[in-house]
Amino acid sequence: MRLGLALGYWGRGPDPGHVALAQEAERLGYDSVWTAEAWGSDAFTPLTWIAARTSRIGLGTAVAQMAARSPVTTAMHALTLDHLSGGRMMLGLGLSGPQVVEGWYGRPFPRSPLTATREYVEVIRQVLRRQGPVEVAGRFHSHPYTGEEGTGLGKPLKPITHPLRADLPVLLGAEGPKNIAQTTRIADGWLPLYWSPLRTDVYEASLADVPEGFIVAPMARAKVCDDVAEGLLPVKAMLGFYIGGMGHAVRNFHADLMARMGYEDEARHIQELFLAGRREEAVLAVPDAFADEISLVGPRARIAERLELWRKGPVTDLLVLAPDPHTLRVLAELNA
Repeated sequence: MRLGLALGYWGRGPDPGHVALAQEAERLGYDSVWTAEAWGSDAFTPLTWIAARTSRIGLGTAVAQMAARSPVTTAMHALTLDHLSGGRMMLGLGLSGPQVVEGWYGRPFPRSPLTATREYVEVIRQVLRRQGPVEVAGRFHSHPYTGEEGTGLGKPLKPITHPLRADLPVLLGAEGPKNIAQTTRIADGWLPLYWSPLRTDVYEASLADVPEGFIVAPMARAKVCDDVAEGLLPVKAMLGFYIGGMGHAVRNFHADLMARMGYEDEARHIQELFLAGRREEAVLAVPDAFADEISLVGPRARIAERLELWRKGPVTDLLVLAPDPHTLRVLAELNA
């Protein structure tokens, strides 16, 4: 099981420690470093910044939001950074949810998410293969554009720049069972948002036909500390925000996932509290047991014991949200 460093997205401003953390991860032998985006900082610019200050470590987006860019624009970002970094780029994509897609990006959330995702990935594959002009007559993506508002003058094009790698890895941040199953067919890897090594049966059917070499790379917050309850507070804060605030009361993919993992009543209660403006109570309502099983928190010996559970399942890459160099070093030593 390889280790990766997940940096997430910025809060109010850039984190001054991110580059140093990425450099330390590279020195410790971590395989990859990953950036993200929500509705603030983008995923590609910080990753390019890190690329210029490292030399070996893989560079991934976990995730770049599909609604933020047309698929050819995303492919341009990926092939450009792949060249500049010497072939270190990995493209992680996510569909996001209706609140973000319609509220932030100002476009409709696709009524058929699986079709939209499949078409998006197909366009990117065509750009990277560069076997001919990009031509897709899809429901959501049309190249050239043939809609009523067009001029009819669109010309099929292929990228001027020759991509460094036609097989640049494409990973998807899928959550629903059908979406995960499709991911195993059209992508090179999967980026689970929550992963519990105690509940791998939740994904068993979706992962039934995983091809050889398929990447399974969940994120997990890690913190070496003496007080487990205190170490879990950032995990609970993240869960409270995602389950309570990253979606609508009647359509929240994160809450639905928590429900499928055996915490349905708790997920709905967190939603109710958060949407009622009682955010601190929503965070405290996150069960310690759930926060604990999807993270690696506590003294070194405890983390070592729990890390073995992660190794036993289908996880190929563990992307750790680690806030300090000490935790990075301990995990590197334990995983050696």
